[in-house]
Amino acid sequence: MKQGNIGVCIVGAGRAGMIHAHNFRRNVSHARLVAVVDPNREAAERAAKELGIERYYTDYKQALEDRDIQAVVVVTPTIYHRDIVVAAAGAGKHVLCEKPMAMNERECDEMIAACEAAGVTLQIAFMRRFDESFVEAKRAIDEGAIGEVVLVKSLTRGPSQPMPWMYDLAKSNGPLAEVNSHDIDTIRWFAGAEVSEVYAIGGNFRSREIAAAYPDFYDNVTMTARFANGRQASIDGALAVRYGYDSRVEILGTEGVVFLGQTHEKTTIVAGPDRLLRRPFMNSWRSLFKEAYLAEDTDFIASILENRPPRVTGHDGKMAVRVVEAGNASIKAGTPVKL
Repeated sequence: MKQGNIGVCIVGAGRAGMIHAHNFRRNVSHARLVAVVDPNREAAERAAKELGIERYYTDYKQALEDRDIQAVVVVTPTIYHRDIVVAAAGAGKHVLCEKPMAMNERECDEMIAACEAAGVTLQIAFMRRFDESFVEAKRAIDEGAIGEVVLVKSLTRGPSQPMPWMYDLAKSNGPLAEVNSHDIDTIRWFAGAEVSEVYAIGGNFRSREIAAAYPDFYDNVTMTARFANGRQASIDGALAVRYGYDSRVEILGTEGVVFLGQTHEKTTIVAGPDRLLRRPFMNSWRSLFKEAYLAEDTDFIASILENRPPRVTGHDGKMAVRVVEAGNASIKAGTPVKL
């Protein structure tokens, strides 16, 4: 097939949006970046200039009328995902939707139904499934290298302060959604089963200045889970940790264990006269999962051209949203919640 076969539009010119945009601009075979959308005109103009493209829109509905666009990547706050994806499907555009998929299961069902009715691809952007180490770990598990999976532990802690809209759980679903959606998908993937029960606790330890305005907000969360097949899992998530970006996984089996996670940004280690070793901690998810984003974007285009289901489906996105909703309900009630 010829290079540049699928015209792509990025909806949302923030940090993650620009990662996808740069990938489709230069590095994804059989794809070409046509346009970028952002409701902030200055941000849209700035993104288009940085990417070296002429077309930008401030309204995604205008982009959906562009016949040069066959696929859209939705990288907006979660509260807008449902409307954009359903509209994109109605316009016959294939969709790569960033996590979390939606605010609730009903919205997920509507997105899935719209894409199925239109016959377009719907892929959810759990890029860790495309990370080389994660893929290798999954292969080892499936080949029985550690026996039967017993426990999956996954954590994500980020250095960034929450965006203002994240404080309102009605708009963000909190860190379980914004930070730990990847962890939820990870435990499902490695355990090979659906979550049947969760117990979660959350607390606000680093954002206390907003506690009065947003009493339900938590910036630290831990959750334990039981799978339908009896396997176990635990997740922890944190915002504004300051020490760096931290993403690690441990899969314990009946006969062994798999460890995943790289905490260092570079391989350089400095030893000074104080006899201490210094090594930079991982700074950002953009560094740690750079190649995974590219592999994810590449496979999205491949799934369209090969007319096959994507490696991460709408169902996968919906199951993560289900666990987020149950986790938040558990935090509020202070009790375990069955799914």
